[in-house]
Parts: sequence; structure tokens; C-alpha cells
Amino acid sequence: MSGLCYIDEAVTLEYDPAACTGCRQCVKVCPRGVFEMRDRRAVVVDRGACIECGACERNCEFGALTVEAGVGCAQAIVMGWIRGTEPSCGEGCCS
Repeated sequence: MSGLCYIDEAVTLEYDPAACTGCRQCVKVCPRGVFEMRDRRAVVVDRGACIECGACERNCEFGALTVEAGVGCAQAIVMGWIRGTEPSCGEGCCS
């Protein structure tokens, strides 16, 4: 399957393990299986699978997760490819 490209590290998901209480909400609501529980804490097991829907952040009462739902770098890169322009998420990091 030539012509396919994986965009590594373009997701805006950030996780603070020190703020995690082990409530499991992120594991329950993530549609892509980005999180798993290990040693009574959530861990990010597949950050690249994140679709930036924001469900994890909205359901984390302890501020352990942040994500810019729908406006991340991956979207900016793909839209740049489609439009034939330089990608821009507004942060100056998408190139």
C-alpha cells in the first residue's frame, strides 16, 4: 500500500500520571483504546491511536488529561496535504 503515511507524534494528548487517581474513566470512554490500567493507574499505551475526540479530558475530574479536541497537529497536517499548503495548527510546530 504505497502512498500511505503515518504521522507520528502529531497528537495533542497530554497525560500527567501524578494527577491520575486510577478512576478508570479514560479507559472506559476512549473509543480507540489509548489507555490501559497498570498498577492502579492509567497509562497511555497507544498515543498515536488518539483521534482527539476529547472524551478522556471531559471525563477526567482530576485534570490528568488534556487534549485539543479536533484542532490538533494531525488535522493541520492532513488539511495542508489536501489543500496543497503548508500545514498550520497555529502553534508553529506542524511541518
